[in-house]
Amino acid sequence: MNKGDISIFLRKIGLIYYLDFVRYKIHKVKNKTKNRSFKKKNPSVILPPDYLMYESFGIDYEKYFDGGKKVGEWLKTYFKKYKNLNSLNILDWGCGPARVIRHLPEVINNNCKFYGTDYNDESIKWCSENITNVSFSVNNLNPPLSYDENLFDVIYGISIFTHLSENLHVNWLNELLRVTNKNGIIFLTMHGEVFKEILTSDEKKKFDEGKLIVRDKVKEGHRVFGAFHPTSFIKNLIKKMDYQVSILEHVPGKKINNRMEQDIWIIQKK
Repeated sequence: MNKGDISIFLRKIGLIYYLDFVRYKIHKVKNKTKNRSFKKKNPSVILPPDYLMYESFGIDYEKYFDGGKKVGEWLKTYFKKYKNLNSLNILDWGCGPARVIRHLPEVINNNCKFYGTDYNDESIKWCSENITNVSFSVNNLNPPLSYDENLFDVIYGISIFTHLSENLHVNWLNELLRVTNKNGIIFLTMHGEVFKEILTSDEKKKFDEGKLIVRDKVKEGHRVFGAFHPTSFIKNLIKKMDYQVSILEHVPGKKINNRMEQDIWIIQKK
């Protein structure tokens, strides 16, 4: 029995939430000294409540803050390949407690306007009260967003489709395209081929057939709701859109130092 079989079993018997909360408590204790040291060295850094941080990323203050800035710089290297980063509207779709978007006014700037949206109203409340230079809004689990069509030049969603059902893949990608302007880009990360090793034998077979693998039995959108994406599934998904779309780049994830990277997909609205 591999980890995938164990995960499916725990979902069936209703223990996955409980064990994830236990994991949160363990990581909170495990990182207590490290996190205390970070706060002492960085007294001016405003941090979200521990569980909000854990739910969207993990409970490591340094990786949340310093790591979030590094991710912002990493995103910038991709964005500037396709857009002149000047006076753009940029949206973090599924921003959580602003791990990345809080840094982009500094990392990108150039008169750009920055937005963040998430279905977790507690995260958005915290963001709105603590993060400046970014406009935040709450969305529902289902579309639409509260924005006008053709508003954004760049949208990114880091590990968001990884927690959604197949139906919401279709609905949300169409919605993101609605609010993206002509020639705007959407940057997304997915659980690609490299994640096959944690799938069960039945899941691997379906994955190889190009089918989306969904691990549910929990609240959709939550960190323990999982979706895994064959390359052919994403290509077919894009073909289903109500808008003309081109794939600018697909970077398959790799396993580095026993850590699996997500696939990168960059698409453009024509």
